[in-house]
Amino acid sequence: MAVDSQDHGHNHTHGAIDPVLLTTRRGIWAIKWSCIGLLATAGLQVGAVLLTGSVALLADTVHNFGDATTVVPLWIAFALARRPPTRRFSYGYGRVEDFAGLVILLTILGSGLLAGYESTLRLFRPQTVASLWAVFAASGIGFLGNEAVARLRLRVGHEIGSAALTADGYHARADALTSLSVLLGAVGVWLGYPRADPLVGLLITVVIFKIAWDSGKSVFARLLDRIDPSVIDEVRHAANHIPEVRDVTEVRARWVGHRLWAEVNIAVDSHMTVEQAHRIASEVRHQLLHHLRYLSNAIVHVDPLNASGEQHHRIHGHAHDAWPTHSH
Repeated sequence: MAVDSQDHGHNHTHGAIDPVLLTTRRGIWAIKWSCIGLLATAGLQVGAVLLTGSVALLADTVHNFGDATTVVPLWIAFALARRPPTRRFSYGYGRVEDFAGLVILLTILGSGLLAGYESTLRLFRPQTVASLWAVFAASGIGFLGNEAVARLRLRVGHEIGSAALTADGYHARADALTSLSVLLGAVGVWLGYPRADPLVGLLITVVIFKIAWDSGKSVFARLLDRIDPSVIDEVRHAANHIPEVRDVTEVRARWVGHRLWAEVNIAVDSHMTVEQAHRIASEVRHQLLHHLRYLSNAIVHVDPLNASGEQHHRIHGHAHDAWPTHSH
């Protein structure tokens, strides 16, 4: 016996606002303002690039423009997540957020390749960097703009449980430090080392690729349904809050966008009626919704204590050794 719970009808509503709608609105609000902030930052830096000819500043500006464009796939993902499930997309559209992570990853790689190309070219053909004061100012603007965006994305990302938005927040924080490194190039040029500017540009390129590597691991882990083991522990802890639950055997969980889905197998006393077991499953669902803030759906399967665990569900004609159960 299994009990299914979804946001749109799990009888655990506090107020009339759908949690999915609330979190996606909050996410859209955050990415809208972070986009405006990054475009303003990069726009101010463009003027400094044209004035100074600094390739390190160019690399930072290109990266900031790239970061501003990454909000587009996230915006689309959050907008689609507001749509209800359909017969064709019975789990909804939350996975679009994970696909958006791939688009963001490709954008980061593209900005790194462009920055690396320009920096390498300038390393072998050094040019004079003019108006160093503008480079200093643009570096400070880049730092302040990225740090403001980082704080916004991190705060909202943690609030709504969005891994993509939180990762983008840490990305922006790394970019803030990268913007400060432009100062190193300007100081080097001021001291009489013209190649300091493209060398810093290459340093920024390395940082961009490091960000791409870290983001890639996170994106692909999410696509492969990787889950933090602490989430599994939270599910077990919540289920064990019910005295009638005698055992919690299997627990599975996965993220679909910024919402969590869980499957739990529990065991109850064998003498219980179906109605009693159903009541316990409903209470387990209730506890899960209280303990897991981002839970969107929970399926609770009830077994009798003398046959608890999925090993008792195996159909011998459809299972061989340790291989998963399969159809004929």
